[in-house]
Amino acid sequence: MTEKTNRRFEILKPSCNLATVRDGRGGIFTWIPKEPIVEFSMLYILPGKTRGYHYHPHFIEYLLVVDGSGVLVTREDPDDPSCEEVTHLSKGMCTRAETFVYHTVHAITEMTIVAMLTKQWDHSDPPIVQVDPS
Repeated sequence: MTEKTNRRFEILKPSCNLATVRDGRGGIFTWIPKEPIVEFSMLYILPGKTRGYHYHPHFIEYLLVVDGSGVLVTREDPDDPSCEEVTHLSKGMCTRAETFVYHTVHAITEMTIVAMLTKQWDHSDPPIVQVDPS
């Protein structure tokens, strides 16, 4: 299940195998991406720091917050600050940004995020395009 925020960015909702919660061992939550993931990276962001101010022209990017909280700012049009949307990020959230969707993460606390890509970073030219945040 997904929650649309704009046409090209979404927050994914996991399914939960309730038997894994009811048996007292914890829980298993599952996200199913729309396309194959071919590369993933672990990102660490310190409190008060920012990662982003960019978009990816060659791949879709999924972000899974493993720990911490922050704010994700997206723009469907990278060059138009008036179309910015703000999403609170916290542990267990997963997002999907299509190609050319501007995004940046502002860490409120120390954050650990797994970024998953639909094309290898080193096979993308360029892998990111920086955008002036103003």
